[in-house]
Amino acid sequence: MGTERVDRGPARAGCAVIGEALLDLVQPEPGRPYVAHPGGGPLNIAVGLQRLGHGTHLLARLSTGPLGETLRRYAEASGLDVSACVRTDEQATLAFATVDDEQQASYDFYVQGTADWGWTDDELSRLPAVAQVLHTGSLATVLAPGAAALARLFARLHGEGQRLLSFDPNVRPALAGDRAAAVDQVEAFVASAHVVKASDEDLSWLYPEHDLDELLDYWVTLGPSLVVITSGADGCQAVTASGDRIVVAGEPVAVVDTIGAGDAFEAGLLSGLVDAGLATPSALSTISPEVAVAVLRRATLVAALTCQRPGADPPSRGEYAAVAGSGSSPDPWLAARSR
Repeated sequence: MGTERVDRGPARAGCAVIGEALLDLVQPEPGRPYVAHPGGGPLNIAVGLQRLGHGTHLLARLSTGPLGETLRRYAEASGLDVSACVRTDEQATLAFATVDDEQQASYDFYVQGTADWGWTDDELSRLPAVAQVLHTGSLATVLAPGAAALARLFARLHGEGQRLLSFDPNVRPALAGDRAAAVDQVEAFVASAHVVKASDEDLSWLYPEHDLDELLDYWVTLGPSLVVITSGADGCQAVTASGDRIVVAGEPVAVVDTIGAGDAFEAGLLSGLVDAGLATPSALSTISPEVAVAVLRRATLVAALTCQRPGADPPSRGEYAAVAGSGSSPDPWLAARSR
């Protein structure tokens, strides 16, 4: 099928996110009609970074049809640079999200022959030069044929050692296929990334016979400088390549739903690392426990704020600052980059 590269002006971003931009069809309550919202983990993370004050490129394969146009307009309206996106006449991907009585979301997907999974080496060869931080994850790193091209890209960039590489598997068991093959695929990305975030649910599916402490220790031996495991309302834990272990409690909030919470956490995590001056592989390798705690507090609060409103709707930097700028442990980087 035909593809064309979108050209929307000069590159300007310091971050880039590669992966799916799809339509979330959200059913807020059983029996209610579905409502369409732009979504997909990578798109949500890109929007989250942009709202937190970090100019961000989105690298997505967008359908030329009306649904793809909806996604493109949303990305542009969100301030994202879409100049590295690819347009294709394949159809847009759809995700069906149902929220249960405990405000937890479950998903079904329409992915057969859709636009997001067709990445080629050529399409991925022209990364924005100004994108020092590069994130990928979710279905784009699972579904063929594009997942293999993304794995090759990350392995090459890891070898070059210049950009900070981030990965979140965001496992969807219904689409992950054979468990052993999925583990191999995930571990290849973990080994190529400098910062890795996963949920306890991801790891319970990938490694059902191992506990989280074991997996933190194991994944950091594969090469990342920082591995983070989230546990929803219970907060998160992390380990650095130096062996420092960090635990950050969750933020108590009135939850509307959890759609996009993990993506908001990822955006907050990368935002914190950038503001802390840790946006290179060498800098991240020196992260101290104190800085790691502050970064993870930002990520946790950004996720909590997202849970207070429906859908994947991460906070702006101003909204985050209004909550994080006071109290006993204020965010140490807000004063330097206040808006």
